[in-house]
Amino acid sequence: MANTAYPSLVMLGPAPQARGGIASVVQTYRVHGLFERWPIEYLATHGEDGARDVALALSALRRFAVLLLRERGMAVHVHAAAGHGFWREALFMALAIAMRRPLILHLHGGGFEQFHHRAGPLARGALSLLLECAACVVVPCEAMRGWIRGIARGAQVACVPEPVAPEQAPPAERQANLVLFLGRLDAAKGLFDLFEAVAALRAAVPDLRLLCAGDGDRAAASRQAERLGIADAVKFTGWVGPSGRRVLLESAAVFALPSYDEALPMNLIEAMAAGIPVVASAVGGIPEAVSDGVTGFLVAPGDIATLQRQLKRLLAEPTLGARVGAAASESVRLRFAPERALPRLEEVYAAVGLCALAVTPARFAKPA
Repeated sequence: MANTAYPSLVMLGPAPQARGGIASVVQTYRVHGLFERWPIEYLATHGEDGARDVALALSALRRFAVLLLRERGMAVHVHAAAGHGFWREALFMALAIAMRRPLILHLHGGGFEQFHHRAGPLARGALSLLLECAACVVVPCEAMRGWIRGIARGAQVACVPEPVAPEQAPPAERQANLVLFLGRLDAAKGLFDLFEAVAALRAAVPDLRLLCAGDGDRAAASRQAERLGIADAVKFTGWVGPSGRRVLLESAAVFALPSYDEALPMNLIEAMAAGIPVVASAVGGIPEAVSDGVTGFLVAPGDIATLQRQLKRLLAEPTLGARVGAAASESVRLRFAPERALPRLEEVYAAVGLCALAVTPARFAKPA
């Protein structure tokens, strides 16, 4: 990493009002003082979708070009997720590298392994090159560090937990036999496996309910619930914002995420922080956060019988759920609380030569 002191930092990512984990992470950075301690200008490269996204990206690109030309002592921090949007952010990364500005490439969420696998040879080569040219690649879990080393041996990788603020007040009384799923509505998230587990549990737990919150193919999910005869037990809320998610996390008895592919999902950590006992797949970085039988329960992806058994156990033994949930909440406080997680990112900033500030300067102020 560079030793030169860089007095300024441009951070690129989603607009504040955008959905998803990255926007939530950046908001936590703001609330907990990162933008006050470091000379950051934030450029939103996208919002939701559509023509406004194009205009937002072009506006960010123009501003970014001005800063690249004007600020020779500048580092760049790019937030990126797997998918087509990665290549939009890649343009900013390539410009930073071409202009010899230190690049911090921050990867969020799962799906990067499949993203790389499905890409063509040129795209795979470009991804590996970006990883190797970055001053630092930031990942949320050790599992991703290992994968990156497999495709970009020369990459400098730092594991930085995503910050999750602990609950400030004790939750309201949880609703018995209410299982919560937060995430995209598709088979890769294990939702259809969860439907089958719920269908099998209905005989033993007749009043079992499953609440599904998230975007995705709701029509296909509804058809699958109807096919299994559990349509009356399943409710879809669509995407929920931070306040709505908090209400759901305070009311559920169990959180389930039997996914097939994850890094270290924010919704899982938020559920643990809220004191909900979790049942999740042992994939990606999830085993790094969930200690099986202590802070949650792990199942193999696709193992519907074990998923059913663990859900039944937690629903039948509220005291066990309370104990596991309390241990999970304490674990999140010790590892993922902003005062624990943000210093890890600030170590990365210092390592690439950035200087912390006592007061944020006005050097980036846009002309009126």
